[in-house]
Amino acid sequence: MSRTYLRAVGLTAVGLLNAGLTQASAARTLFDSTAIPQERFAVLAQPIGRVQWKLLVLEQIKTQPRCWRERQDGLVEPSLNRFNFSAICKRYLDSNGYSLRSGGQDLGTRFRFRLKQSGTSLRLEALDPQQRAPLLVGQARIPRRDLNGFVQLQLESGWALERRVYQARQLNHLYFAHQEPVNRLLALANSHGHRSVFSRLGTPMPPIAPPPLPAARTTRRRTTRLASNAPIRLQVIPYRR
Repeated sequence: MSRTYLRAVGLTAVGLLNAGLTQASAARTLFDSTAIPQERFAVLAQPIGRVQWKLLVLEQIKTQPRCWRERQDGLVEPSLNRFNFSAICKRYLDSNGYSLRSGGQDLGTRFRFRLKQSGTSLRLEALDPQQRAPLLVGQARIPRRDLNGFVQLQLESGWALERRVYQARQLNHLYFAHQEPVNRLLALANSHGHRSVFSRLGTPMPPIAPPPLPAARTTRRRTTRLASNAPIRLQVIPYRR
């Protein structure tokens, strides 16, 4: 009876495991993606307050009027606010509009994007709370901080914008996509992180040689040789009562 029960429990566990794997596989293949013309999009960082940044992606659907323009100071002005941009421009403002995709796998529920500033450099990173090193997706130089001027980010090599596809139908959702599996990207990010830690320590210095030991001094001691045949005089102390 106990063997039959244990066997039934084992079969049930295997069935649940297979069902879980099937659901996970179905979730991975639920959405597909397709390549899109990169020149139609601008990945921008919008300054918020004194130190914060917000990620924004603009799409130019029609050629005119322009949805953004570059300023002489190196910043970008989103000009779509000057006209009715319906059917001309499209905005992707948050995780409802974009997410991460790597190796053909949707990772929107696992990774979140952040903009991290270091001096005049701005990095677009994808962060998994369970991992130490983030994935570097894009970066830019900050010419200056202006609440009316956005910073345009350049995607790193291997990264590109793609559009989400469901049953051959394109959706209003973008991917920051990479062809490599995410585990490989994380391994590379961790290795780069270790190298950067050691680089901050500087070039290792050779060990300092110890100073030479002082040369041993030769000393000569004068010795008095006693004649073997001469008597030795001892001092006698008189005894007193």
